[in-house]
Amino acid sequence: MNREERLRAVLSGKEPDRVPVSVWMHLSQYDQDPRSLAEAMVEFNEKYDYDFIKMMPFGAYTTSDWGTKLEIFCDKYKEVEIAAPAISSLEDYKRIQPLAPTHGTWGKTLQISQWLNRLVKPNTPYLQTIFTPATTLRKLAGGRMVEDMREHPEMVHQALEAITETTVGFVKANIEAGVSGFFLATQCAALDLMDDDMFAEFCKPYDLRVINAYKDETWFNVAHIHGTNVRFDTVSKYPCNVLSWHDRQTNPTLKEAREKSGKVFLGGLREGPAIVGTSLQYDSIMSSGATSDMIKAHVKEAIDMVGGKGLIVGPGCVADPRSSEENLHAVRAAVER
Repeated sequence: MNREERLRAVLSGKEPDRVPVSVWMHLSQYDQDPRSLAEAMVEFNEKYDYDFIKMMPFGAYTTSDWGTKLEIFCDKYKEVEIAAPAISSLEDYKRIQPLAPTHGTWGKTLQISQWLNRLVKPNTPYLQTIFTPATTLRKLAGGRMVEDMREHPEMVHQALEAITETTVGFVKANIEAGVSGFFLATQCAALDLMDDDMFAEFCKPYDLRVINAYKDETWFNVAHIHGTNVRFDTVSKYPCNVLSWHDRQTNPTLKEAREKSGKVFLGGLREGPAIVGTSLQYDSIMSSGATSDMIKAHVKEAIDMVGGKGLIVGPGCVADPRSSEENLHAVRAAVER
């Protein structure tokens, strides 16, 4: 099987020749230039012979065009950070207006898909990374977002409408660029962040509007739940065919999740950073001194949790850029029969 055939087999419930696998990490030394980042992602994927490319635009790319101030380091080991949020007053919510998919940083991120379309090896799927509207708003508004949801819901909804319209336009442009699907990440599905009623009002409806823009157009669509103590049961019902979460760091485990959902899971590697302040703090098996044999055992344990079925091996979130080459090769070797 080639890479696409292998993934399509898993997604359709058939048995592939082996478990598909991929690893991705922030390539912060390249992520300010679309062509350089696309070239680096293709080189990385071919070096380790992974089955697909999960695109890695910097995590705040959806925010800078609305006024977020960024700190950009272009350093392999230091990701872009938010220096100041775009929304610091209620009046700032009115400035969140719809943007074209070719505008500013949205447009530069679209160019990554367009470059991959030219550079990617045959039969290698690639996914664009997008964020739920509430996740983008959280990055725009910082810690005030939940309080504003309670006290000024009309202002929040106006901003979410604009973000959703912008995200849907971006989705459609990426479909035209040939992406295989989308990796939709939510950083707002933690039970500790907001209650069920708030999630139902400010998150889920907008999430579904974004998903509905591509679910029938692309074939490889991942819903990723960031963080711990998450609403797995709710997000697992979203109309995406793959689920991803920090499965080695929070409930449910892969085994427990299989009892809850028949969807394909993407995960198994303990690679899930937490956002501490404005930076990422990694909890990483691949940069923790583990040997290649330990990595192989770790992967095989994940495969065994689901009986070898309905799994794509990958990071629970994103791999530490300090991961050794030996361990990155070991992840790929572990799925060989």
